[in-house]
Amino acid sequence: MKYLIVGLGNIGDEYAHTRHNIGFDVVSELADQLDAQWSEERYGSVAQAKMRGHILILLKPNTYMNLSGKAVNYWMQKENIALENLLVVVDDLAIPFGTLRMKGKGSDGGHNGLKNINALIGSQNFARIRFGLGNEFHRGQQVDFVLGKWTDEEKPILKERIAMAVDMIKSFVAIGLQLTMTQFNNK
Repeated sequence: MKYLIVGLGNIGDEYAHTRHNIGFDVVSELADQLDAQWSEERYGSVAQAKMRGHILILLKPNTYMNLSGKAVNYWMQKENIALENLLVVVDDLAIPFGTLRMKGKGSDGGHNGLKNINALIGSQNFARIRFGLGNEFHRGQQVDFVLGKWTDEEKPILKERIAMAVDMIKSFVAIGLQLTMTQFNNK
């Protein structure tokens, strides 16, 4: 069985390791743990790994955040990935920093990457891990906050939360969405 694991972010050195690129960072850590090698392919960086007899296609779209659906749709079609085997890792301003929430469906919550994915695959019914950024910014400073680097206070917690997000992805592949949500969503 094949899974498509997508980390959302923006390409370019100026966006590397910013809050908005947490999806890239989580999927990169998963690739490191599974000894998967990245290659530049159509619509993104792609790595392939095996886990418990399953094939994982890891994707960091190179389409910029607002056009992520183009890459997701292409790789779902190319690899014949079932909707229930799609998992997207995305940043979320609406939940506190470091909070991780897995959901099996839902709206885009104002996130342009999810909005584009929903539109281009024609469904909101796919798994996602929302990685909480918090909302510690002044009015009108949302863009600067999201595109900003992590603070020194956040970095130790960040490393642990990225590790937990990777564990959630592995659990999703091993035991499925419902059991993974039960096991992780209140941690």
